[in-house]
Amino acid sequence: MRKFGLVMCLAASSGLVGSAAAAQTAASDIVAVNVVQGWASGNGHDVAAIHIRLAPGWKTYWRLPGDSGIPPVFDWSASSNVASVGISWPHPEVYEDDGVRTIGYKSEVYLPLDLVARNPASPMRLSGRAALGVCREICMPVEVAFSSDITPGAAPGPAAPAIRAALASVPRAGLAAATASCEVSPIRDGLRLTARIKVAPQGSPEFVFLEPDRDDLWISPAETHREGGTLTASAELVAPDAQPFALNRSALAFTVLGRDGSVAFRGCTPGPG
Repeated sequence: MRKFGLVMCLAASSGLVGSAAAAQTAASDIVAVNVVQGWASGNGHDVAAIHIRLAPGWKTYWRLPGDSGIPPVFDWSASSNVASVGISWPHPEVYEDDGVRTIGYKSEVYLPLDLVARNPASPMRLSGRAALGVCREICMPVEVAFSSDITPGAAPGPAAPAIRAALASVPRAGLAAATASCEVSPIRDGLRLTARIKVAPQGSPEFVFLEPDRDDLWISPAETHREGGTLTASAELVAPDAQPFALNRSALAFTVLGRDGSVAFRGCTPGPG
């Protein structure tokens, strides 16, 4: 919340967000969002994608936006004949500017969707709003409406190749891809976590992102270094009360992003490894 407020103030002070109407007009010139048909994946599931297109020079954020980004939020409440929606996140780019690290996508991105229809004999109406952060010289929050019909069981649509490419770049999941041991030590206002991750090189530079099972923690950007098949990442975790706390290692999610690939897994064993 603190970071979102900062971005709002920066945008307003630069004249990019003078009013809700002005922000909405600017949004239509910067970003377009729609849902595109993919293919039937079997067992009552269909693949589609959220297609986000950005004006030249603009970028938007990954699900973990970084130091000063805005995480994307999708509201599907206006949809009909949709039993469930699952989103996959393709490999993003990591941007570092004056010591500030953000993670996201430039130009365009397809976010693959796993859809289940309530009634497979009727089209699914995917309607809602996307709340996104977009950046060029400065950043601003935008909200974009979308509405598309997806036909359950349909033949692959024109966007199918782009969706397949996006799916292929989603971080590989599971303990077969990587495992970790975690050493946790108290600091004045929280914890320091040092994770030793057994993972094949993903291409330098490599970044590690941590997701605990609580969303009220501040997490510093992880410092990383590699020795052979071990990637070591160290970060500080601070709770709202600025006190040490118990960390659930088994629920801690890791994503390793590199130049050439990425992996994701959950849980780490105690100890220095």
